[in-house]
Amino acid sequence: MTSTTCRTECERCVGPMPLTARADARFCSSACRQAAYRERHRLERQRVVSEQVARVPVELRTKARWVRYSSRKVPLRGDGRFASVDDPSSWSNYSAAARASAGEGVGFVLTAGDGIVVVDLDHAVEGGRVLPWAQAILDRLPATYMERGRSGRGLHLWFRGAVSHGRRIRRGELAVEVYSDRRYMIVGDRVPGTPLELAELPDAAGLIASL
Repeated sequence: MTSTTCRTECERCVGPMPLTARADARFCSSACRQAAYRERHRLERQRVVSEQVARVPVELRTKARWVRYSSRKVPLRGDGRFASVDDPSSWSNYSAAARASAGEGVGFVLTAGDGIVVVDLDHAVEGGRVLPWAQAILDRLPATYMERGRSGRGLHLWFRGAVSHGRRIRRGELAVEVYSDRRYMIVGDRVPGTPLELAELPDAAGLIASL
């Protein structure tokens, strides 16, 4: 037979527990219980932000190009209002975007002046393995910061470079998109072993066309 030892002090404020408290009660009041929940939530968000910082290149983190995104992949401000790739006032710095609770995660807005280009290989991963057509492209591109898309099946490759306008290439199972302006990219999980920096891709348009 087991017995339960009643707590005599509140886990949060260390004040005395009410005489009528349940045997398994941890807090002296609903206020202390809610405050403890908020503190756990704050610490968890801090942990998540710290882990994200370790996975996102400093070159991206230092630019105020960050937004949140909704379940429908709509860009959001940190307070949950709609953001726009044409309105810099709706963007924020990385820390603010990572700490915000609106939406489901963070995204980075590509602008022509930054010289950053993203190659998006759609449906490139199946069963945890990169498909042959996508691997052939990876083998011809310099090693750079790469992450999985939100679905887990796409790959985003980030470079220093530019294209005059976005491109979408679809041929059979091959699906490649290239952007460097007026587009936001959801920032997902860094592919283990890839660099935490952006490689140069000086002739991005020409190279992608040749692929």
